[in-house]
Amino acid sequence: MKLNKLFVTMLAVSIVAVITLAAFAAKKDIHPKIKPVAEKGILFIEQDWNKALQQAKAQKKLIFLDIYATWCGPCKMLKKNTFSDPKVAAFFNKNFINITVDGEKSVGPDLARKFAIEGYPTLIVADGDGNPVAISVGYIDDAQLLDFGNKALAKRF
Repeated sequence: MKLNKLFVTMLAVSIVAVITLAAFAAKKDIHPKIKPVAEKGILFIEQDWNKALQQAKAQKKLIFLDIYATWCGPCKMLKKNTFSDPKVAAFFNKNFINITVDGEKSVGPDLARKFAIEGYPTLIVADGDGNPVAISVGYIDDAQLLDFGNKALAKRF
C-alpha cells in the first residue's frame, strides 16, 4: 500500500516536472536580439576565391585572405578576438576584399598549395591577380593585424 502511494506520488511529481520543462522549452523570446556593430567584425566572403579576385580588380583593392581549419584553436581565437575588434573590422572592411577559406575544403586545398602554407591560421594579402603581397602565419592580435594590413598597403604602392 505504501509502495503504491509512493509510486503515485513520484509519478505525479514527474508529470508536473515534464510539463514545466516543456513549457519553458517552448517559450520563445519575443524581443529580437540585436547585435552591436562591433560584434559583426570583418565582413568576409566565404570560400569563393574567384569572387574575391573579381571584386578586388573591380574595386582596385587588395585581397585579405584568411585560411583556417575548423579544428584549429588559434584560428578560433583569431576569429573571436582579432577579427571582431571594431578598429580592425573598420580598417579591413574599408581597405580590402576580405575572404575566409577552410583550408581543408572546397577551394581551400588549392589555395593552400598555391600559397605553400605551412600552418593554420595563415593570413595572406594578395593583389587582384592572386599574387601574394604579405603573409603571416599563426595567431596575431588586433594591433599586429592592423600593422600587417598597413604594411601590405604600403607595399602595394
